Amino acid sequence: MSFLQTRDLEVVYGGIRAVKGVDLKVERGELVCLIGANGAGKTTTLKSLCGMLKPSRGEILYEGKPITGRPSHELLRLGISLVPEGRGIFGRLTVEENLMIGAYSRNDSAEIRADLERHYELFPRLLERRVQQAGTLSGGEQQMLAIGRALMSRPRLLLLDEPSMGLAPMLVQKIFATIKRIAQEGMTLLLVEQNAKLALEVSHRGYVMESGKIILADSAEALLKNPKVQQAYLGG
Repeated sequence: MSFLQTRDLEVVYGGIRAVKGVDLKVERGELVCLIGANGAGKTTTLKSLCGMLKPSRGEILYEGKPITGRPSHELLRLGISLVPEGRGIFGRLTVEENLMIGAYSRNDSAEIRADLERHYELFPRLLERRVQQAGTLSGGEQQMLAIGRALMSRPRLLLLDEPSMGLAPMLVQKIFATIKRIAQEGMTLLLVEQNAKLALEVSHRGYVMESGKIILADSAEALLKNPKVQQAYLGG
């Protein structure tokens, strides 16, 4: 049984069938990407997986158990955490306060403090700015903070929605290097990303989404070489 699986998933959002019969799988320890143009249904799919949207049809299985329609706070306690599109940090709170919000469902204070120090090691820039208001950070620093906050919940499945959005190329490279490192440490990740080349370069497998449907699924290496993917998404 796959770690995460959807079967015939359909989601209606704003009166539109944004996701139409999607079947996808993520195995434990994999980094899987979901690529496609704006409006393809990628973010809607992620929101249904983390409980922010209720599917109108189909099934979501997590570790073989149905979780379809369960609210976000329950899924967080089961180990599913989302880094949202646009980052969603709390601008008037400090960097450290934002990180601690990620651990709100935990009560192991000593381990929380240890995790905080580990994430400062992962993101040294956040350590330098730990008492600074998060709203004063750069876009790249805010993305680091959003990832660190999600990791503070000790997720078993990390969902990432457009982590490169609005960032300068140098910062995008740093963020993706961090995502790759997190994956190498054993985290299971599902990555939604419009920058198809970068997403496929760090992933094990990929799905291509178009108009709410999965139109291609293969190893990341094969998708990078696929002429249709190259022409539509890789500028080739």
